[in-house]
Amino acid sequence: MSDRLDDIASFFDGGRLTLARQLAGLRKNALAGLIGKTPTAVAAYESGSKNPAPATVAALALALQVAPGFFTARPSRRTLAATAPHFRSLRSTSQISRDQAHAYGCLALDVVTAIERHVEFPARDLPCRPVAPDAIGRGPEAAAAALRLAWDLPPGPVGHLVRLVENHGGVVVFSPLANATVDAYSFDTAQRPIILLNPLKDDYYRQRFDVAHELGHLVMHVDAEPGGRAVEDQAHRFAAEFLMPAAEIADELPAKADWSRLGQLKQHWNVSLQALLFRARTLKVMSDVTYRNAMATISARGWRRREPGPMPLLEQPSLLPRALKLLADEARVDEHTIAAECQAPLGLFRTIVSRSPSAQPVSADAAGRPVSLLALEE
Repeated sequence: MSDRLDDIASFFDGGRLTLARQLAGLRKNALAGLIGKTPTAVAAYESGSKNPAPATVAALALALQVAPGFFTARPSRRTLAATAPHFRSLRSTSQISRDQAHAYGCLALDVVTAIERHVEFPARDLPCRPVAPDAIGRGPEAAAAALRLAWDLPPGPVGHLVRLVENHGGVVVFSPLANATVDAYSFDTAQRPIILLNPLKDDYYRQRFDVAHELGHLVMHVDAEPGGRAVEDQAHRFAAEFLMPAAEIADELPAKADWSRLGQLKQHWNVSLQALLFRARTLKVMSDVTYRNAMATISARGWRRREPGPMPLLEQPSLLPRALKLLADEARVDEHTIAAECQAPLGLFRTIVSRSPSAQPVSADAAGRPVSLLALEE
């Protein structure tokens, strides 16, 4: 073991230490206290100006609950996000929470890279349609229409949105409970775009809008500064047009708060009552006064938290969990093997490859041969 620690100390990657510290939600001074070093020493380890001693590597691994090998360089770090993560509100999310969430996304990229050594995923197919944050006009709506066209979507409601993203080369995962204070977010990489969903948002309609919102960022905001009000408004407009094209829904929307009609549209278009009301107002089908009164009714009846009517089950990611099952069944490669390849803590690995935050994938004995997963179907 000492020889192994000597090797890790020699090839120590400070960026991996930063990643592990951020995953743990720790500041440098907090980590320094846990390992009996100064914050200056921790900063030196992370910057690469100084390598830790083997005993310090062991202490870091213990404090951060990762294997010592986590601190060696990973190839995927060179292909990390070309865009900063798109968080909904920078003011309401602390820097340490954003760092922790982004670190988890980076770990998810490591897991995807490891699985793709064994499984062929659908090719990346996400067109770029930049819209400047200060642009006027219908840029977001045009971008949404362009994506529907590029993905050959028929008129009408969008089907299983998470699977649609996965079939076009995106990755969708649930965040761990530790990041539950952070809403859905996304970032792009040279490898694949990644969308991360909040694990506590138990609402089918809001989850779908979240995914469409993040698609908007990935399509329009490659170079945009994230978190600004204009950027978020554009992503919201993109999502509304992508899920409810104006040319198709405008004539269906009521001018008054006809709850029966709105309920029918909700079931048909798979969007919330609130999204429909906002769409009716945006398209000038409904007046501002009528919209405000309708939203007041929604608040008074407690529908902001839970709207009336049946709630479909959440859409669940399929790409990674099915890839793991395929490897287990056909190639005899188990979750422990893949987790070890990317040095991911097993608990976080299981969350990344799960259909839901509480699910766990199937295991098998380890070995390995290439298999393919080019399309996802139920």
